[in-house]
Amino acid sequence: MLAPLSAESIRLIEVRGGLGAVPGVRLAGVHAGIKKRKTDLALIALEGPHVCAEVVTTNEIKAAPLIASTSHLEFDGEQMGAIVANAGCANACTGERGLRDARATARQAAALLGLRPTQVVVASTGVIGVYLPMDRLSKGLERAVKALSHGPEACFEAAEAIMTTDHVPKMAAYAWHEGDHRYVVGGIAKGSGMISPSMATMLSFIVTDAPMSRAGLQAALREACDGSFNMISVDGDMSTNDSCYAFARPGTDGATPGFRAALSALCRDLAVAMVRDGEGATKTLVFNVTGAKDEAQARTIARMVINSSLVKTALYGEDPNWGRIIASAGAARAGLDPEKWSLKLGGQAWVEVGAIEALSEAEAHLLLEEQTIEITLDLGMGDATATGWGCDFSTDYVRINAHYRT
Repeated sequence: MLAPLSAESIRLIEVRGGLGAVPGVRLAGVHAGIKKRKTDLALIALEGPHVCAEVVTTNEIKAAPLIASTSHLEFDGEQMGAIVANAGCANACTGERGLRDARATARQAAALLGLRPTQVVVASTGVIGVYLPMDRLSKGLERAVKALSHGPEACFEAAEAIMTTDHVPKMAAYAWHEGDHRYVVGGIAKGSGMISPSMATMLSFIVTDAPMSRAGLQAALREACDGSFNMISVDGDMSTNDSCYAFARPGTDGATPGFRAALSALCRDLAVAMVRDGEGATKTLVFNVTGAKDEAQARTIARMVINSSLVKTALYGEDPNWGRIIASAGAARAGLDPEKWSLKLGGQAWVEVGAIEALSEAEAHLLLEEQTIEITLDLGMGDATATGWGCDFSTDYVRINAHYRT
């Protein structure tokens, strides 16, 4: 049984290596031939059975691997052992054949690793409406099993293998202490476009060596996702494949405050990395909502603003058009009081109560030249807060997505 921690006693230690920093995790990333040149198949093998939690897309169109994995968790959610993820093909809108292919992938991985098929999570990312090249994937999976290894380098290769339009692999890890025990939680993720709140295309795989119940892990993952992956936006589009899977050693207790704090920090780092790597992005927006009646109001307004195309294009043009921000906030219809709001830009008063400008156009424009821009909207209604992360819309975003398949 883990000793409880108070919030004040939690000290998180950022460590290198992502999933490679977690004891008992082996990884590989190989080129299976789904994509022409780059690595495109990742395999993650866990030492011993793990409980697994999931948070997946709210899109009504769900990809075959997501459906298969959810059914696997219904059978073996307390005893999961591996993850297979491919890039280059989403295996979405592929009907019964797609579901057979997803299950066949799990069966092969299970046979190679000495597991049951239902102990394997499968995930895919890439072009929708295309079938998996199962002959190439099968041979790639055989190579991946032979290439399994521990450590940061193996994690980097696995993180690289799930990239699509990403420029860089995304990985993070945190350690913390519970009494005499040191625990680690690590993760990898992919995503740079088709990113929107409500499970912003993204995949994320997280593992910890801390023991806990599956119910405790599920509650902690939902809480962490709500404050991170569900608070980012690149373009306002939601994928058919978005999913986050977390694995932990089996235990009887719920998630401790230490684990919840480490998991939240990990998810936030991975989420912000997606925004910084947004397709064609030149700027990162940190948008804070303060003075809200409750957290729900704050999050609703933050999501609306970071998702606004007009706000995004203004950021790209470094145009201090604060009217777009407040109009977007009001469009959330979350109960904003039009007589009480105020804005800050880069920590400086920008627009005060009564829509009085405190910064000149030239002063605001200068602050918008920064690569990371922080804007705070104070609603003047309460004490609740929320933060959302977004990026600008550039001409490169249009170019990338106009030719994504061709």
